[in-house]
Amino acid sequence: MSVRILAAGPLCTVQDLGRPGLAGIGVGASGAADRGSFRLANRLVGNDEGAAALEVTLGGLAVRAGRDLTVAVTGAPCPMRVAGRAAASNSVLRLPSGSTLEMGAPDRGLRSYLAVRGGIDVAPVLGSRATDLLAGLGPPVLAPGVVLPVGPPPATFPTVDAAPVPELADGELTLGVMLGPRDDWFAERALASLLTEPFVVTSDSNRVGMRLDGPELTRAQSGELLSEGTVAGAVQVPPAGRPTLFLADHPVTGGYPVIAVVVSADLDLAAQARPGQRLRFRQARC
Repeated sequence: MSVRILAAGPLCTVQDLGRPGLAGIGVGASGAADRGSFRLANRLVGNDEGAAALEVTLGGLAVRAGRDLTVAVTGAPCPMRVAGRAAASNSVLRLPSGSTLEMGAPDRGLRSYLAVRGGIDVAPVLGSRATDLLAGLGPPVLAPGVVLPVGPPPATFPTVDAAPVPELADGELTLGVMLGPRDDWFAERALASLLTEPFVVTSDSNRVGMRLDGPELTRAQSGELLSEGTVAGAVQVPPAGRPTLFLADHPVTGGYPVIAVVVSADLDLAAQARPGQRLRFRQARC
């Protein structure tokens, strides 16, 4: 079984749940940016939650089935046609052999996930099939003409036809953060600005992280740090004072102070923020 890429849109990659536990040898976790949507897509088609699937940025994907397939699309909702007929996100879809699935651009959110029953069966690298854009690990970014093998179907079967999912916000997002580990490097007014004023996602954003425009986060200390470990959700602030929010393919280490870290429960929301969208940070309770 296989799927052929006919169109890949702005960015389409193979993802799974990544390579956790390898930061000590300089390898980041990577994996799906919106893990909740990724897991849901796999559950809908009866796969293990970690089976490899496609992460589609701003739509534009078209694929052709090599054989009869069962698929599901979750995440950023987009207009979709299966075998020429309109189809819905967050539902189990049948894709007959030789037919196509076409995804338009979502009107909200950024990343959609296409899971195929059996999983995308490309060769793993360091135990994962995820494409890490920063490290250059995993399968290359997908392009028209690529044929992806599909694994054997699992023993379990889909148990629902559709999943109720709350709508993604198309307005301002609020992300919970824990201050630190270097919040003491910043002036009090910078901490106040971080927690009270809005920031805007710029177009200089990708799976590595998103640069934010907004109030300048001024330092109280002028020195430089030695490189320190970083995590997904870290809000790192370069000398210019405009923060970068790290996402799935973030570097393992960084030399700029991290003023705060987005809580893991809100990382999926952050992964769906699109350029031009406003963000606010609120201090999360321990």
